[in-house]
Order: sequence, then structure tokens, then C-alpha cells
Amino acid sequence: MGKGRYPTTGLVLTLAALAMASPAWAGDAALPDASLPRGNIAPAAELGEGMASWFGDEIAGQPTASGAPCDPDSLTAAHRDLPFGSRVRVTNLSNGKTVVVTITDRGPYARGRLIDLSRAAAEQIGLRARGRGQVSLALLGD
Repeated sequence: MGKGRYPTTGLVLTLAALAMASPAWAGDAALPDASLPRGNIAPAAELGEGMASWFGDEIAGQPTASGAPCDPDSLTAAHRDLPFGSRVRVTNLSNGKTVVVTITDRGPYARGRLIDLSRAAAEQIGLRARGRGQVSLALLGD
């Protein structure tokens, strides 16, 4: 087992690399549109639980770390380690609602936060009013 605060980071990155190895990710393909409906999504690799927060209009239009403009109305998120384009199922632990987001940015930078969701994603799982909440994350394959 690894040392440090996030001992599963190597496993997460390995699983993400495997998910990204599908032919859909070959070449210079643009990031997938997280708002498009998908067929059967499987399998999922559980990434753990932690605190989620959300971002809104204060950074709208600014470039994300992936180069895409920040769009609070899209189903996107920021994560410290997952590769850009990774699709993650986020489940609000207080109500069981889920959303699938695409990682387009780095963060969150607030201490104790696991993921930073777009306003639209936070709204979909009922986190917008509270501002933050406990979630579980699962990395999805195509």
C-alpha cells in the first residue's frame, strides 16, 4: 500500500489510463460532451467518498486546465488527479442522487474537498443550496 494521504492515487491513475485507452480517445479527439445520453455505462471503479463543492458564474468562460472554457451549465468537474476526459459518477450520499461528469479541470483547492462540480452537476444531485456535501465517486469506462 502506498504512503501519504491518498494511497490509492496510483490505482486511480492506472484505472483512468485504462478507461482512456479505448479507440474513442485516439488521436486529437475533443472531450466528450457529458450532457449527451450514453448507452450502458460499465464497469465502474469505486474511487471513494469525500466532500464535494461546486463552482458557478464567477469563473464562467475562463479557461480550465484542460483548455476548455469553464461552463457552469455543463456536467463537468475538477479533480486533482484524474486525467482530463475521465467520466465519473458522483453520488450524493444524503439523498442517493447521481450525476455523471467529465473531468475538465484541476482542483478543488479548498482543503478537505475531493471534487469540485459545475453548478449544473451540483443542482442535479441536490448540492447547490447547501454549497457542499458528502459524495462517493466512481470512475466509469465506456
